[in-house]
Amino acid sequence: MSEENNKRSKLLREIPSTSKIVDDPRCEALIQNYGRTNVTTVVRESLDALREEVLNGQDKSEKLEDLIGSVELKLRSQQTTLKSVVNATGVILHTNLGRAPLSKETTQAMNNINEGYSNLEYNLTTGGRGSRFDHLGTLLRRLTGAEDALILNNNAGAVLTTLAAICAGGEVIISRGQLVEIGGGFRIPDVMSQSGCILREVGTTNRTRASDYLEAMGPDTKALMRVHPSNFSIEGFTEEASLTDIVKAAETNDLPVIDDIGSGSLIDSSQFGLTHEPLLSECIKDGADLVLASGDKLIGGPQSGIILGRADLIARIRKHPLTRALRPDKGTIAGLIETLKHYEREEATTAIPIWQMISADTESLSARASEYVNAWKGNAAVMPHKSTIGGGSLPGQTLQTICCGLQLPQNQLDETVRTLRNLDTPIISVINDGRLLLDPRTVLPSQDHIVISGLRQVSQLIHP
Repeated sequence: MSEENNKRSKLLREIPSTSKIVDDPRCEALIQNYGRTNVTTVVRESLDALREEVLNGQDKSEKLEDLIGSVELKLRSQQTTLKSVVNATGVILHTNLGRAPLSKETTQAMNNINEGYSNLEYNLTTGGRGSRFDHLGTLLRRLTGAEDALILNNNAGAVLTTLAAICAGGEVIISRGQLVEIGGGFRIPDVMSQSGCILREVGTTNRTRASDYLEAMGPDTKALMRVHPSNFSIEGFTEEASLTDIVKAAETNDLPVIDDIGSGSLIDSSQFGLTHEPLLSECIKDGADLVLASGDKLIGGPQSGIILGRADLIARIRKHPLTRALRPDKGTIAGLIETLKHYEREEATTAIPIWQMISADTESLSARASEYVNAWKGNAAVMPHKSTIGGGSLPGQTLQTICCGLQLPQNQLDETVRTLRNLDTPIISVINDGRLLLDPRTVLPSQDHIVISGLRQVSQLIHP
């Protein structure tokens, strides 16, 4: 027992002091990168953990360079967890990966406006106070034909604020087939409850007619609402009243129609072999009094919620306290403006990343997939597959794509996916039918070199 104690005491004496490690020249770079206080704290914690292990009977004699190396790893792991990744999954609007990547012009506009001061709420003509909502109004009116517009920080906020401002204390009529839940447990019935209005369900899950709305209207009705089922589809014995039918029903009692189209779009998705997604301009033309949509899905801009429609109703929403609570910042406004300009210049499919991806041809995808295959040392092949839109948009719709498929033993598949995910710039892939797939459709062309380099690096680890 005495011999064990002596050995333990010797090991404890060999553990250097905190100051000795921090003052070692090899720590200078760490101090420059992470700060002396942070480095000192991590060194102290590492030494405390080492002493605890020695006291528990573990032989933990370490060289000084090993200690510094472990400190560096801990410091690196403490840095921001939010980082850029390569999306090779084939899901274009991948909610978990941040939905729509932004165009270069959009990113630059956001950077420019965030670098200094701006006239966010300052009227340059009068020299007095202005409104942040004015910067987008004219552009959205031109693109959609709406009387007025404003944006909030996401479409969930737009729905909540609109209902609270227009319908609080009264009933909102909605089809049972549209009582949807979107990501994160955001349920339309719960939103209605939180906004202070009363849900009035009509029709059935699969069939709702215009007559159902007419029969449900009463003295407490404040609005009729349509919610586009952008993240699911119902097939078979179905019937759904069209927006124009709902508008006609609402007109009999002079009630507004709120149309939550979710993803929304400014160009026709059917030209790419997909089903037609409601256009903001179509909904306004068909008579919706308020149209709500996400700015970060099929529009391809920064996270935001767009509210379009009648000027008098928009004015009421502007005055509601939730509008201030959920208002967007200057970067979001600048970014959405620049994104919308791509549509005005009719360059969405060449400038906005998600539309570049949707419109990509299989020939170019095959060429890029071949480069990925050539970077892999083991068994790999170019193979057909299907990309999806994702992000609660165009449910069930796919696009023919060409992938790089890696053939690996079953016990190496998960390990390889994990290794790609843990690179300095993580590459997110998928496993399908026993192959690891990388879809170039959702990889930005500027990131191809990252995928090629990453595949070479991981291939060397697996096939040394």
